[in-house]
Amino acid sequence: MNFNHFDDRGNAIMVDVSGKQETLRTATAAAEVHMSGKVLAAIQNSAIAKGDVLGVARLAGIMAAKRTPDLIPLSHPLSLHSVAVEFEQDSAAGKIVVQCTVRAFERTGVEMEAMTGAAVAALTIYDMCKGSDKSISIGDIRLLYKEGGKSGVYRREAGQ
Repeated sequence: MNFNHFDDRGNAIMVDVSGKQETLRTATAAAEVHMSGKVLAAIQNSAIAKGDVLGVARLAGIMAAKRTPDLIPLSHPLSLHSVAVEFEQDSAAGKIVVQCTVRAFERTGVEMEAMTGAAVAALTIYDMCKGSDKSISIGDIRLLYKEGGKSGVYRREAGQ
């Protein structure tokens, strides 16, 4: 089996993408933050002591996407053209779904940047709210969509 992050001697390497065509790459990833209804209501009412939870989480997600090569050892430094972080709040379930969408005209995909952005935004929600409830949990970090490059379009099916 050929692992493209290893050379023929088994050493970890960064994949050489210099011969690949630059194309518009897009990826959207999500992460879920589960909490009590009381904490979610406090977020919605701007009543968390540390301040604007979702505003800070949005900035953290954008910054994290831009710093992905500093965190994921073999990922390529990319020139990102757009990073957007959005939040879907479900009061009945006590849940915030973070979505991070990244775009770049590059030789390699932006899936890791989108997933890193979503994960760090979720971690920031926890950090901003842990004084109110340490039982908040983060989970289901996943790629929802990607396009660009030779593998084409991927769209996660509902329930996957």
